[in-house]
Amino acid sequence: MSAYVIMIRERMTDAEAFATYGQMAREARGEHPPKPLAFYGPHEALEGPEPDGVVVLEFPTLAAAKAWYESPAYQAAKAYRLKGAEYRVILVEGVEG
Repeated sequence: MSAYVIMIRERMTDAEAFATYGQMAREARGEHPPKPLAFYGPHEALEGPEPDGVVVLEFPTLAAAKAWYESPAYQAAKAYRLKGAEYRVILVEGVEG
């Protein structure tokens, strides 16, 4: 069953660190690379505060999503994301259609 990682950027704090994160995150694809469904495109907050940016990544399974997120390559990239921006990151399992 598919799983989704939803990344909500609340505020950019360091553009240089964030650029490093972007490069490293692209290289941290792993065995089950994410399929981007939304990637910092136009968005509208229907409830709650307006985010600075939103990313939705699809994975084949919850285990694949967690393996990507917990991989050494993504964890190294994540350190720069944490320096470069404030985020909320959510992992959710899809439903059978």
